[in-house]
This record gives sequence, structure tokens and C-alpha cells, in this order.
Amino acid sequence: MERGGGGGEDDKFNKYALACALVASMVSIIFGYDTGVMSGAMLFIKEDLGITDTQQEVLAGILNLCALVGSLAAGRISDYIGRRYTISIASILFMLGAILMGYGPNYAVLMTGRCIAGIGVGFALMIAPVYSAEISSAKSRGLLTSLPELCIGIGILLGYILNYVFGKFLPLKLGWRLMLGVAAVPSLFLALGILAMPESPRWLVLRGHLPTAKRVLLQISNSEQEAENRFNDIKLAAGVDENNSLVDKRNQNGSKVWKDLLVHPSPPVRWMLMAAVGIHFFEHATGIEAVVLYSPRIFKKAGVTSKENLMLATIGIGVTKIVFLVIATFLLDRVGRRKLLLVSTGGMVCALAVLGLSLTMVDGSHEKSLLWALTLSIISTYVFVAFFNIGLGPVTWVYSSEIFPLRLRAQGHSIGVAVNRVMNATVSMSFISIYKAITIGGAFFMFSGISILAWLFFYFFLPETKGKLLEEMEMVFTRKSRRDVAAAVGTQQ
Repeated sequence: MERGGGGGEDDKFNKYALACALVASMVSIIFGYDTGVMSGAMLFIKEDLGITDTQQEVLAGILNLCALVGSLAAGRISDYIGRRYTISIASILFMLGAILMGYGPNYAVLMTGRCIAGIGVGFALMIAPVYSAEISSAKSRGLLTSLPELCIGIGILLGYILNYVFGKFLPLKLGWRLMLGVAAVPSLFLALGILAMPESPRWLVLRGHLPTAKRVLLQISNSEQEAENRFNDIKLAAGVDENNSLVDKRNQNGSKVWKDLLVHPSPPVRWMLMAAVGIHFFEHATGIEAVVLYSPRIFKKAGVTSKENLMLATIGIGVTKIVFLVIATFLLDRVGRRKLLLVSTGGMVCALAVLGLSLTMVDGSHEKSLLWALTLSIISTYVFVAFFNIGLGPVTWVYSSEIFPLRLRAQGHSIGVAVNRVMNATVSMSFISIYKAITIGGAFFMFSGISILAWLFFYFFLPETKGKLLEEMEMVFTRKSRRDVAAAVGTQQ
């Protein structure tokens, strides 16, 4: 458990740290909005610009391929210029992308805006959880680090709502352009507002700004003793000696990072990297993007016909996502990451199997509307979203941002985010082709099978990190055997 000299005082929740994490997480609302609004906007873009299904898949997935570039670049950039300025860059990229997409006279300009926004997504997904993790205490890290995922959910819901409003009340050519372009306004305010927040104390220590780091820690801690303890732990992890000098200057400029991550990683770092890559891979390989991005198509296949009802049904997905993300934020530091992951993934397996069955029945029916199968399809879709967002969704970002050592954290997390974006792009760009090849029910049976593999991976390879200092993670990942991991998890629980 985290050390602290203030007794009960140190157990209190620090409101200033919460405020910092909330502001940093606002960039995720913009990303979530872009994801949610595109699911409905594509219906109107297809009608207005006459694009094909293949062009829709590319439009949906190109954002994530560009985010791959953004996430890899952001890891190194954040080590050089700091976490705050990296969030600012993400906001500016979102703003430029939204302006181009809102202008959108043709498919080429729309794609260009989508690509620029995608690079911003990569920056945002990499940096928001890292910043939140680095300013939080061990007792509140789960909640604060899950805020970016909660904000993504809020953004997705806003996108679904504006899909409905703009699609219903505005003409076709203006409606979808306003859906995509309105995100430029909050992006501008966030780019400026984040500069009022303090820099990550862990980054400051790594760059040698020790007095500034100490001042920040006094702000985000509940007592001077707690701040002092955290300061000493961070200095030790960063390799700062008794004279407050960095022992290995290469830790400061990041020149050793890629070598220590990929070329000659220590056994704990190798395990951390495997865990981060695995959890990010399975987050999207289990099919959440197919549901979030193509929910109107899923409900249309199930029997919902009018555009208005399709938009309303997708709003239900957004509401479900928010409700269970809020629940998850309070459970992460109480129940733990591992338990939530296993319960979440198990529920997803069942929900996806039921969704696959109900959609298969609709496909095979000669009736125009099979009411029970339609109802079961909608319910199982909501249940899948609920289970995903109470565990796998938020835990992925919390876990990946907290397990790496300080000098490897930004770029280690960025590798996980890059894998995340590749899988997101793979699913979003291939889902239409997959369900045309094996039926839409078969596609969700496939996702159910992948979820079983995910459950097994989480069970055998992901130890519990609840309540551990960031500086203690290497000890958590030092156990030699899976049996030791299971025993360790049992004692922690």
C-alpha cells in the first residue's frame, strides 16, 4: 500500500488531483464524440456524396491507422516537451481535423480531415491516461486513470444525440457537416485550458526540475509528509541520487527507452510489454468497435427500419456505456483490475453468443419482422456494451498506463495504444466485409470465440495492480511462474 505520514488525512480524496485529471481527460470527450457522431454521419455522407461500402470502411478505419502514427510519436514527444503540451497538441490536431471534415466538399477533403483528427486521437489516447496516472496516488489511481475512458463514453453519447438532432432538423448537406465540424470549438478551448494545469511531477523529476515537482506534489497530496514520501519514491525510481542528480542521463532524454523496451528488456519489462500489448489487442479484437461504429447497421439487420428509430437505438448504447463506465470508476480501486476484467470478459462471451444467435435467426427467417429476435438482438447488444464498459474498456487504459517503470511509461504505453489502434482499424475497416462473408450472426459468434481467448489470457498473464505504487510495479511483474501470480493475486484480494 502507498506510504503516507498523515494517517487518515492521506486517505482523503485529493480534489485538485481530480480536477487535473478531469481537464486532461476532456480531450477524450472530443475523440469519443468523433467516434459516436461518425456512426450516424456515415448514413448521411453515403446519401450525400454517394460513397460505396468500401469507402465507408476506409473512412471509418483510417482514423485509427493515423492514430497509430500519432500514438507512437506522442510517447517520445511527451518525454521531451512534457505531458501538458502533448495534450495541447492533441487538441489542436482535433480542431484542424474537425474544421476540414466540417467543410468536407468531397470525399478526399473528408479523408484528409479524418487523418489529421486520427493523429490527434493517437496523441490523446496515449497521453491522457499517463498524465492521470502520474498525478494520482495509488489509492485513487484506478478512478482518475479511468476518467479518459469515461470521457470517451460521454463523447460517444453526445455524438449519438447530435446525430439524432442534426439528422432530424437540418437539411442533408448541412446536417452531417455540422455533426463533424462542431468539435473544433471545444478543441480550441482545451488547447488553451490545459496550460493552466500543473505538469506531471514524475516527468518533472525525470527532467531534473525537482523544486517544481515538489511544489506540484504538495498540491496533489493531502499532507506534506505524503508529498515527501511520494517525492522520495519518484526520485528513487527515476535514478536520482542523494545529491539530487540523475545517475543515468540517458533516462532524461529517453535514448535508452526503445532498447530497454524492445531490444534487451528485463524479464519484468518483457512481461509488462506482453500484458500491455495483449490487453490492448483484445479490447478491440472482441468486437466493441463493430457495435459502436456500426450499431445502426446491426439494428437495421435486426429489423429496425426508420433512420429516426436507428438513431434512437444508438443513443441507448451511449447511455448504457456511460452508466457502466461510471460504475466501473468506483469499482476499480475497490474490487481491483483483475476481477473486473474476468467478470467483464465472461459476460461479453455470453452476450456476443446470444447476439450472434438472434441475428442468425433474423437472417434465416422468411418473416419480415421477427419480433422476439429483434428484441433479443437489441437487449444482447446493450448487455455486451454494459459488460465491456464495466471492465475491459476502462481497465485496458488504467492497466497499460500504470504498469511500466517511469522512464519507460510514456513510450511503453504508446506501444500498447498503437496495437489498440491497429485492432480498432482492423475491425472497423473489415466488419462489413466480414459479415457479408460469414453473415452478421457469424461475425458475432467469431467475436464471442475471441472473447474466450481474451479471458484465458487475462487469467494467466495479468497480475493484480490495485493499491500498488507506480514505483512498485516491477516487483509485481517479477514473479517467475503463473502459479506464483495466482498466489499473489489471492493474497492481495
